[in-house]
Amino acid sequence: MIRNPIPWPNGAKCAACITFDMDADSLIHIAHPEDGHSRVAGISMLQYGPKVAIPRIVESYRRLGIRQTFFVPAWCIERYPEAIEAILEGGHELAHHGFLHEHPRELSDDDEAYWLDRGIEVIVKASGRRPRGWRAPLYNFSHRSADLLVSRGFEYDASLMGDDIPYLLECEAGRLVELPSHWGLDDWPQYVQSMDLDYMMPIRAPEQGFAAFAQEFEAARRYGALWVPVVHPFATGRLARWDVVHRFLEQVLAQGDVWFAPMEEIAAHVRSVVDKGLWSPRIDRLPYYAEPVRVR
Repeated sequence: MIRNPIPWPNGAKCAACITFDMDADSLIHIAHPEDGHSRVAGISMLQYGPKVAIPRIVESYRRLGIRQTFFVPAWCIERYPEAIEAILEGGHELAHHGFLHEHPRELSDDDEAYWLDRGIEVIVKASGRRPRGWRAPLYNFSHRSADLLVSRGFEYDASLMGDDIPYLLECEAGRLVELPSHWGLDDWPQYVQSMDLDYMMPIRAPEQGFAAFAQEFEAARRYGALWVPVVHPFATGRLARWDVVHRFLEQVLAQGDVWFAPMEEIAAHVRSVVDKGLWSPRIDRLPYYAEPVRVR
């Protein structure tokens, strides 16, 4: 079903990375700049992520022997240093996810560049390394984003939804590896209900909600795809939900036929097989359109 499957390391059937977006209460403050500070219940729900869920998730990964990727807004990196320390001590990748979860598509040219650069500075200060990867807050990748990322040395993006396997983005500044996901692998439709965030969905039971992810995983393993859940500590990191995920990972890892790795390592593998001529990826030229599409 995949016309051009990528060869994964050591004959793995697929590649996988559970990517956590640790947005914490940046979501409240960007959505409600005038009164977000007074929305105590909403803040408490989101702070569950860095304060309770992150230590739980990192400990699970230690026990399971895997390293993964955390996309974190720079404001959250500064606000929750203990969570960031736990992530880094576990050997996980700290990737860029905006500054205060601002939406790049809604910014001016100068503002998108400014907040990207501010975020890079914070990540370098926290980790000692420049970020290799980026995910646009709320997937709001703009017509400028690819050029900004390439010009600042990023290796990959994880915002787009154009394939089941990695592909390349080509722009004026150069190329990026795209490590795609999609809304069916996002935990908001399954687990998030919040009046403060103007998002009201029927909450699924933990196993029912995770069934969507598990079915996507089985298809990825069957056909050699890339499995990248986009999940959030305040949602998937809740006790019963993470218990389901942990038990799932125990079973999958025991079979030994899936490559779990940080996104930066998956992107490096993509570049390696391309450079060696072992695989020819699809290439998307960005931006898709230079101006609004108008019909008469």
